[in-house]
Amino acid sequence: MADLIFLEPVFHEKIWGGRRLATEFGYDIPDGPIGECWAISAHPHGDCVVVGGEYDGMHLSEVWDGHREAFGSMEGDRFPLLIKILDAEGDLSVQIHPDDAYAAEHENGSLGKRECWYVLDCEPDATIIVGQNAKDPEEFRAMVDAGRWDELLNELPIHKGDFFQIDPGTVHAIKHGTMILETQQSSDVTYRLYDYDRVTEDGTKRELHIDRSCDVVDYGVVAPASGEVDVVADDRGVAVLESNEDYTVETVDVDGSLELAEDAPFLCVSVIAGEGTANGHAVKAGSNFIAPSTVPTLFLEGSMRLVVSRP
Repeated sequence: MADLIFLEPVFHEKIWGGRRLATEFGYDIPDGPIGECWAISAHPHGDCVVVGGEYDGMHLSEVWDGHREAFGSMEGDRFPLLIKILDAEGDLSVQIHPDDAYAAEHENGSLGKRECWYVLDCEPDATIIVGQNAKDPEEFRAMVDAGRWDELLNELPIHKGDFFQIDPGTVHAIKHGTMILETQQSSDVTYRLYDYDRVTEDGTKRELHIDRSCDVVDYGVVAPASGEVDVVADDRGVAVLESNEDYTVETVDVDGSLELAEDAPFLCVSVIAGEGTANGHAVKAGSNFIAPSTVPTLFLEGSMRLVVSRP
C-alpha cells in the first residue's frame, strides 16, 4: 500500500555551522560545526535513505530512478528539488549561482540553482544579504576588485518568518545567528565571491570564483528592502510564498485537522513548528517527508506549521 516517504537526513560540516540542528530539532548530528541538514535530497553529495515503508533502505535517487510512478511519472534524469535546513552560527560566504544554461555548459551538465529561504529563527539584530548595487559589469568588477563590499552588497535586517526568493544571478549571503529552511533546485553549484578573508583549520583560504561570479550576475534583479511576507492564507490555512518554473512553496498551518489534495507529482513536506500526525504518522518540528503521487490525499491533524514544496 502506498504511503508517505520518510527520509534519514544527511548532515554537512561547514566552517560557519553550529550545533542548533541538534538542540532545535533533536537531530543526531556528527561532531563539529554542522551547518547543513539535507532533509530531502537525491543529490550525489547527499542522497537520503528512506526509513520504513515499501522503499525502506533505498536511496531517494534509487526510488526516483526505479519507481517513477511515485512521482507522477514526472520526466527528468534527477529528482528536481533539494530541501535543506541551515544553521548559520557564522557568516556564509557571499555567493551567487548560475542558471541552468550556464551550469549545463560550464559545470558538467549540472542544473543551475534557484532557491528560496524561509527564516525559521534569527537573533534580534540578524541581517542577510540579498542583491547588489552595481549597475553594470564594469562597475561590479571595479567594486569587487577594490573590496568595496559595503557599497556593493544589499544587506538588510531580518525577522523570524521572513521569506526571500533567490533567483540565479542574485548575489546573496546568510549571516550569523540565522536558521533557514531552503527549497532549491537539486544542484550544488555555488560561486564564492567573497569569504571575509577567513582562514580554515589548515591555514588556507577557501577558493573564490570571481570570474564566474562576474559572468552570471543578473543586473535586472531588484534588491529587496524587506523579507516580510504579505500574502494571506486561504480558509484552509495555506499561503503561497513563491511559485515559479522550478517549484511552488507554501506554508500550511494546521489547527485541528486539514486535508491537502495531491495536485502535483509529489509534495516535499517539512514540519517547522508544533506536532501532530500526517496520514497517521506522528510528526513534529524537524520531520521531513515526501507525499508521493500514489498517496492522493495528505490528512493532517494536530497543531503545527509546515512548509510544503512541489515541482
